[in-house]
Amino acid sequence: MRRMRVAVVDVGANTLRLLVAEADAGGGFVPIRVERRGSLSADKIERSAEAARKEVRRARKLGAVRLEIVVTSPWRNAENGRELVTALERATGLRVLPLSEEDEAELGFIGALARTKVDAEPVAVCDVGGGSAQVAVGTATAPSWLRSVPLGSLRLTERCLLSDPPTRLELATARTEAAAAFSELTPPLPAVGLATGGTARALRRYGLCKLNEDTLHTAIDELARLSVVARAKRAKVDLARARTLPAGAIILAELQRVLQVPLGVADGGVREGVCTRLLEAEAATA
Repeated sequence: MRRMRVAVVDVGANTLRLLVAEADAGGGFVPIRVERRGSLSADKIERSAEAARKEVRRARKLGAVRLEIVVTSPWRNAENGRELVTALERATGLRVLPLSEEDEAELGFIGALARTKVDAEPVAVCDVGGGSAQVAVGTATAPSWLRSVPLGSLRLTERCLLSDPPTRLELATARTEAAAAFSELTPPLPAVGLATGGTARALRRYGLCKLNEDTLHTAIDELARLSVVARAKRAKVDLARARTLPAGAIILAELQRVLQVPLGVADGGVREGVCTRLLEAEAATA
């Protein structure tokens, strides 16, 4: 018999992604398919809705019995964010779940811990998105402290890192902006730290397995010396991610400084958190 399958379409500031997963015998889940589409902005609402429609159709063909569409920072930060939600619902025929800052932080925490083993508690999970950054601290079963800061890799890039490659003044300005954004963040100090999101995954492809003060600062300096095209080739990412990678790394460096522990790169995040919740809901009704 085919195992129970669920799917999530995650519409963020940088990308639209599909994750189809099925329950495994151990109570967790196995990713079946991951799809990624290009960068999103307020002037691409209809294109985003069409992309979501295609991903929903693909998820159904793959046998997903429960399917959720979630929207992260775009609906919160854009003046026409509600238009995006309406367009997605019209195109897919499904109710769209706009995530609050707390929802996004909690789901990122659940997804990271569902796919990544840790050997100590409390655990901190950092999720740097395009429009915001979330931090959650708690045990392996649930977060007890959640915060969201309205500064992400795309937003910081558009504010500060305008040149290709960025100038020293632009980099200094971006660091100052990030430090100011997180200056009042006072989380419980964790024993273990994890980073999730596109920036963290890109830095792992770049060669960083542990994100600490030295490795992050070295990576920022190296990446910022490269053009976007050269950066994309070196980090094995697309041009949209390459453009925002230095800004994302600057934000992660600031978060690592606040948390005072090295950050490992998690194998899960918001999408995996949604799939975990969907599988739990489906199991409860089976």
